[in-house]
Amino acid sequence: MAFYGAAKRVCVFISRNRSYSSSASENVNLIKQLRERTSAPIKDVKAALVDSNWDIEAAQKELRKRGKVLASKKSSRIASEGLLALAQTPAKVALIELNCETDFVARNDIFRHLALCLAKQALSLDNSSSSSAFHVGPQSLHDTTLNLEHPKISGETTVQNAITEVAAMMGENVRLRRGYVLPASSNGFISTYLHTSPQHGLGRIAGILSLEVDDGKTQVEALQRVGSELAMHVVAAKPSFLTKELVPSDALQNEREILKSQAESSGKSQMAIEKMVEGRLRKYFEDVVFMDQKFIMNDTMNVQAVLDNLSKEVGSSVRVVNFLRMEVGEGIERQETDASETVAQVAAFGRTFRGPGFDPN
Repeated sequence: MAFYGAAKRVCVFISRNRSYSSSASENVNLIKQLRERTSAPIKDVKAALVDSNWDIEAAQKELRKRGKVLASKKSSRIASEGLLALAQTPAKVALIELNCETDFVARNDIFRHLALCLAKQALSLDNSSSSSAFHVGPQSLHDTTLNLEHPKISGETTVQNAITEVAAMMGENVRLRRGYVLPASSNGFISTYLHTSPQHGLGRIAGILSLEVDDGKTQVEALQRVGSELAMHVVAAKPSFLTKELVPSDALQNEREILKSQAESSGKSQMAIEKMVEGRLRKYFEDVVFMDQKFIMNDTMNVQAVLDNLSKEVGSSVRVVNFLRMEVGEGIERQETDASETVAQVAAFGRTFRGPGFDPN
């Protein structure tokens, strides 16, 4: 009898152990499934499942609620990482900046999908009344309807809700900082270049160039080749102004005063000082004015000479209408201002688009 009782207890123990192992295996499987669905941290996934009595659907809803609350709390944190996303048609190009807190999130495919969707959304905005480049602020897009087509986040929602949803999934502050739309001229086209590009349409630095040609049907291949090189030049050389005439008088006067003060310390005559100032001003223009900069592909000529050669090659006058250079996080590290305020400052000081007729509003 003693033997029978001991054997019975062993059998009960084995049965319970098997039941526990089976339950534990199912729980691990549920954690894995919910993690794949939401991309939420494993700790949060398990906590939501426990609180929902291991009901995966209820746990998913609970995670979304918690995530949105956390996303709201994190919205004040500095987000200086992220990506630029570009969308383009033959008629125009749109560029947006989507920020996050770490480059780890910037590499996430959900974040990248959202960035590309936002660029397409900016491209769809109707601004037919303007033939020049215009700024797209977050407020222009937040209430518009976005169609997401990612396995983990899909369907129609507003831009604001999509950003909040992704912020909740990533566990970081995610924000749409700024955007621009640049239409092509009637006899021209747009060239683009994305630097540090993880995939098509995404990058950390962008150069966009609008070219205009008198004969719009002439040698498109040559125009596209040089246009691409000039867009790359914009990224590398960081021009601030299209031509000398577009340099603000106060900026020029400020530079002249600095150069004069430096020259006066040499102790030379006034005439010599004036010559030194003018010489250094020419160097200043070569540094900041696009048309006066040394071409990065061939520093024996400047950009103006490149355009002159292109005009001869295609047999028609080619001009740069305007350009844009944008970099992820620029300005955020130096000043922690509101995103719309930062963009307004950039537009006001004329340090983004360089060309006549630019409308920042």
